Amino acid sequence: MKLPILAAMALMFAAPAAAQQQMGDPSYRPAVEHPAYAGEGPLVLLDAAHGSVQTIDGRYAGFAALVRADGYRIHAGDRKLDQPGAMDGVDVLVLSNAVAPRDGSSPDAFTAAEIAAVDAWVRAGGSLLLAVDHAPYGDANETLGRALGVEMGKGYAFEVNGRGRPNTNLDYPAAALGDHPVLRGRTPAERVDTVRTFTGQSLRGPTGSTVLLNMTEGAREAANVQILQQIHQRLDDGEDAAAIFGELSKPGLPAQGLAFDHGAGRVVVLGEAGMLTAQMVLYDDGREPFRFGLHTEGHDDQQFALNILHWLSRAEGME
Repeated sequence: MKLPILAAMALMFAAPAAAQQQMGDPSYRPAVEHPAYAGEGPLVLLDAAHGSVQTIDGRYAGFAALVRADGYRIHAGDRKLDQPGAMDGVDVLVLSNAVAPRDGSSPDAFTAAEIAAVDAWVRAGGSLLLAVDHAPYGDANETLGRALGVEMGKGYAFEVNGRGRPNTNLDYPAAALGDHPVLRGRTPAERVDTVRTFTGQSLRGPTGSTVLLNMTEGAREAANVQILQQIHQRLDDGEDAAAIFGELSKPGLPAQGLAFDHGAGRVVVLGEAGMLTAQMVLYDDGREPFRFGLHTEGHDDQQFALNILHWLSRAEGME
């Protein structure tokens, strides 16, 4: 991973006051050479009823633009998922970084009735894209994940880079990618060779699931950003790295992306949500905006996102 990205992300987490605003990048104008659908394509429902900032008009504006460019329709889901008709006509349900109720009434983003409704809907043939980022989002989505057979690390997954430092912005080259239609695409031109994530958690899937993004052997996970900062500080102080990692982190789960059938339906789970966005951070000290997500270079995240949707919507040419 390039040092400028690491440094910028470190600033975001260590000194959020330095960032004036984190937002969707309005300059992102995705182009899809061969759209999957012409005319009125499948309906993608992006949840907007559980406190997430990943909304069509917010940080997922880039995702929404990409979806439309590929021929899909996308609507905001402003209803609880167990309400009658909440998922009628929906082809792909997208749940991204849902949060627990702010009144503290529950640690879960979704009620038991909503989780049962989603589970039944997918088992009956629906398709779900679940993106759950670093802490605290894993805690809020853990019960839903468990209903799907997915274990969440719930912290900040990292690999140790060549300088002995935690790297939370991960590159997945071809050797770290699984074998699945999401990675092969409809044609050789749509094959995904490199995926980049921008700080998230690790995952373990149910029996029979395909790992899309294989975490590096030895990857670890810190419980929260404060502990991650402690790791960096103690490394700066010259303490023994192995002792620090052993005390302040745990072994990471094996994946950061999964795909599997769930009954008659399909599910993709990502342990990182920013890779589906096109975001920018504006600083109040005059620095150039920091950009991360779909519109950055050096990866195939845009094609990866398209292939996920193609598989979930059962587009022609996808197994």
